[in-house]
Amino acid sequence: MKRENEKDRRAFIKTLAGLTAGIMLPMQVSGLQASVGERKERTARVTDRWGDLLPQRKFGNTGEAVTMLGLGGAHIARMPESEAERTIERAIAGGIRFFDNAESYGNGRGEERYGKYLSPKYRDVAFIQSKSTARDGKTAQAHLEGSLRRLKTDYLDLWLIHAVTSPSDVDGRISNGVLDVVQKAKESGKVRYIGFSGHSDFNAHLRMLERTDLLQACQMPINAFDPNYKSFITNVMPRLVEKKMAPLAMKTLANGGFFGGTSHFNHGDKPKIIPNALSVEEAVHFSWSLPISVLITGADNADMLTEKINFAKTFTAFDAARRDQLVEKVAGFDGRMVEYYKV
Repeated sequence: MKRENEKDRRAFIKTLAGLTAGIMLPMQVSGLQASVGERKERTARVTDRWGDLLPQRKFGNTGEAVTMLGLGGAHIARMPESEAERTIERAIAGGIRFFDNAESYGNGRGEERYGKYLSPKYRDVAFIQSKSTARDGKTAQAHLEGSLRRLKTDYLDLWLIHAVTSPSDVDGRISNGVLDVVQKAKESGKVRYIGFSGHSDFNAHLRMLERTDLLQACQMPINAFDPNYKSFITNVMPRLVEKKMAPLAMKTLANGGFFGGTSHFNHGDKPKIIPNALSVEEAVHFSWSLPISVLITGADNADMLTEKINFAKTFTAFDAARRDQLVEKVAGFDGRMVEYYKV
């Protein structure tokens, strides 16, 4: 049975990853050569007044394009303020135009720092998402108003129902009016696109996808270990592709779990996938080799962000054999330790 499951998993990942080329925007440059089976992604060179953007990918079926790498707001909230400013500036200079945040990050501190260092200068080029953990409509509305105020913007590019934990959690939020508020925010123009996020249980994501067709994006764990343990890739990604929704990758290094950590943001002394089985570059290139719209990175500082920017610039999609090899290399690790945030 185990061997049959492994065979099914390999076939699925091969089929799913074959869609990655279709989500990349074609390069408008002639004369490029690519090898059969494993080619460097051809991507459009796009420039704004701040410089060249990183390669872009399709944002679901919206007609929108987003940079393949995004800056995570949770780490921005945790940094010293001077480093947060430096990291935001490094993101813009490095070609990132997707910026993630949430009202819950640092009790609003992450959004305040975007409002101070991102929006005043870069709002017209930045795709900004925020998120709400609200369990009822009244709270969701208050969260939206607070996010707009802290971010110093009249609208969000993307607003997510944040951190759904179970099917019953999804049902409760919908029953209590959260989805209604999210939909009305989009209709009013305060939000351009809407979606949801979570990292606890893929069944919560499946329930949300069953309950509504109103959403355009879904944020979830996407990493090389995930297919081995309570997998979002194998259980949720096919539905997102079917619905033409934008998959947003988070926890591509298991939020410290690949480094032996057992709680958010931390490294630790548990068995380490990095560097014992994978390199950081292999791990993030695995995620980009799947049909995700953007990989949201939680950088501890500006220099760490530069590393991810360079990985985006050198990205070449892994072929099926390489992807499967990486999944197999980490299969022996304990999922409860690596992806400790799953229930």
